[in-house]
This record gives sequence, C-alpha cells and structure tokens, in this order.
Amino acid sequence: MNSTPLAERLHIVFWGLRNAGKSSLMNNLFQKQISIVSETPGTTTDAVTRAYELLPLGPVAVTDTPGLDDEGQLGELRIKAAMEKIRSAGVYVWVTRGDQPMNPLENVLLKTFQEQSKFIIQANTHGDLPLHREKSLKTTIPHVTVNNLTGEGVPELKKLIIQVAGEKSPEITPVEDLVRENDLVLLVTPLDLAAPKGRLILPQVETIRDLLDRDCGVLITKERELGWFYSQLKSAPKLVICDSQAFSKTAAELPEDQPLTSFSILFARKKSDFPYLVRSLGTLKNVKPGVSVLILEACNHHQQGDDLGTVKIPRLFQTLIQPQATFTHSRKLPQDGQLKEFDMIISCGACMVTRDHMIASLEAPRNLGIPVLNYGLFLAYVNGLLPRALEPFPQEWAIYQQMFQKR
Repeated sequence: MNSTPLAERLHIVFWGLRNAGKSSLMNNLFQKQISIVSETPGTTTDAVTRAYELLPLGPVAVTDTPGLDDEGQLGELRIKAAMEKIRSAGVYVWVTRGDQPMNPLENVLLKTFQEQSKFIIQANTHGDLPLHREKSLKTTIPHVTVNNLTGEGVPELKKLIIQVAGEKSPEITPVEDLVRENDLVLLVTPLDLAAPKGRLILPQVETIRDLLDRDCGVLITKERELGWFYSQLKSAPKLVICDSQAFSKTAAELPEDQPLTSFSILFARKKSDFPYLVRSLGTLKNVKPGVSVLILEACNHHQQGDDLGTVKIPRLFQTLIQPQATFTHSRKLPQDGQLKEFDMIISCGACMVTRDHMIASLEAPRNLGIPVLNYGLFLAYVNGLLPRALEPFPQEWAIYQQMFQKR
C-alpha cells in the first residue's frame, strides 16, 4: 500500500529477438535474477514485469518480453502477448546482439515503432565482441553497448533511460490546471457495496494526494451528508468532485453555478484522449435498434449484484438510450476482426492502467471509426449533467456544445 501503483509508473519494455540478451540485461539492471537465462532460444515464455525506483526519474516498471521471432503456434501466442506489452509501454529498449547484422524482422519492427513516434533506445549486447558495422554507433537512435557478463554499460543504460524518458510528456495529475493554492475542493465519495472495505478507491486517493500536494483544502463527505456540510461553508468550493454514480444526488444538493465534475471524468482526461471521448458522445443522439455495445474494463474486481459495468450501465442504456441494445463485457480489447462487430465502446475510468496503455488501446477503434465513451461521461450524459460536468474543461466543453447546440 506504500508503493506507487503500476498504473502510475512509466513502463519500460525490453524487446528484441530470442537470445538477444534481454533477460540477462533485466537481471543486470536489478542486480538479481528476475528472469531465467539460458542458451536455449525461447526461454522467456511470458512477459515479466517488475517495479523499480530509477532515480532521479522516480518509480518505473520494467518488462522483459519473449523473443519476437518465436516459432510455432505457441510462439505466435507469446509474440501476440509480448506485442500487447510493448505497444502500451512508454519507453522501448531494443535489445540486440551488437556483434551480429540486422535481422530483417528487427528492421521491420524498428521502422514500425519509429513511425509511431515511440521513445526507443538501442542496447547492443555482447559488448565483449566487436560491434558489427550494421549496429555501429552511427545510428540515430540513442544507443549504448552493454556486456551482460560483467555488467559493463548498464549504468550508462540507466542514464540513457532517464534522458529519453525526460523527453516524454508526463501523465498529468488528476486536478492539474483546475485548482490553485488555498482553494477548497469538496469530494463526494459514496461508501456503497462496491467500495473496498477499509479504504478508498485509487482515483479518490490520487485526487486527495494531488490536492494536498497543491496546498489545497479538502473536504470529504458521503452523498447523504453533502447537503448539511455544504450549507455550513462560508464560501463555495472551487470545485466539487463526486463519484459518477452519485452525480444526480450530488447535483440536486448543489447550486446550479457550483462547478461540478466526477473522478471518472478527471481520469478520462488523465488516462485517455479526452477530446475523442467527448466527441464520441455525439453518437448517443441517434442510436439505432440492435446497436452492439462493448463494455470494457481494465481490471479484475469482484462483481456485486448491482455492478456498474455489467448491470447499471446496460440498464441505463436500454432505459434511456436504446431498449434494443445488446452488450458484451470484456477486460481485453478484441482483435480488429471481432472489434468490427461493435458499434460503440464504453470504457471504465482506466485508473489501473497507464495513459500509454489507453492511448494504444484507442488506436484500433479509432481506425475503425468506433466511438469510445467513458463510464463517467456516459453517466453524466444520461443523468442530464452535461455540459455542466465539462465546464471545468473549456476545450471539451466547447466540443460538446458544438455537437449538441440547438439549431
């Protein structure tokens, strides 16, 4: 509970061919055996992720992946799983044997990742052997040569990761640009059956910490006590943030001019392409019978009888949007062939994954023209709280107003 969640760490992934030295490099980085090392190709069968404190960069997560030239039916599955890890990473460390020429697959993958503007580092292993001319230091990619037998070059690799990661735009914090020092913010946090026993959910905890880091005052209450506590305030809070499921009750207790949004909307901005999600709301204006909706959740949790994703959202959709809608629930984005079967995606707040993961996940539905909504945005829409819940975000508020303006 004292460590930084994986969702809030920069993810660094080691990728390359079998026996390139990825696992040995992982072990050298951590200075202990994290991955099994063997001369046998394909020893690493599953991605291995470990948390790491890389100062002064801070908390990161490092992943060792199977070789991307694996063979056979099982090898194809390993490659598929590895590519999912790679696509959602923030920094790519390309691990390649420095004493050997470029493999055609390496050329293809490297070109693909470069076209996607990925942050790539080249780690030439087998530093005790002469560097092949095709892996020469003339490369334009940030590079380092390492010797996994002695650990030589590993400190330089750490420095290079810190340097490259510093060029990457960091994930914003929950209330970034929304508050200033000495602002009072009121949080409405229901403690229903879905709330974890004895603690708050991650978006609430992160928001509280972010507000305290910004020297703000924080008042926390459940929705039932909101009206009384609000009436005791001498001045209105800068912002009220509530749980998405408490939107209606919260709004009913507040003046219409009180700025209000939800934790889920904050995390839609933090973890995803917020403008894209808001634009997708426009599809709710005219939903046809038989619409197929994918409910996408990023984490595992024990589902209660009135679960938000499997029960409440489908019920609200069929009651207020389209009674003949059909729903499929998944914790993993389907492949393009299956994804084409869906007309719309409603995703959770993504508090348990990184922004890089969510942006990578949006690529396929965006290319297929499939709109993607967020739990919080959908609940705000069906509860009649838009555009109010978007008012703290001028750009997205303007997008919504333009889509739904009266003519």
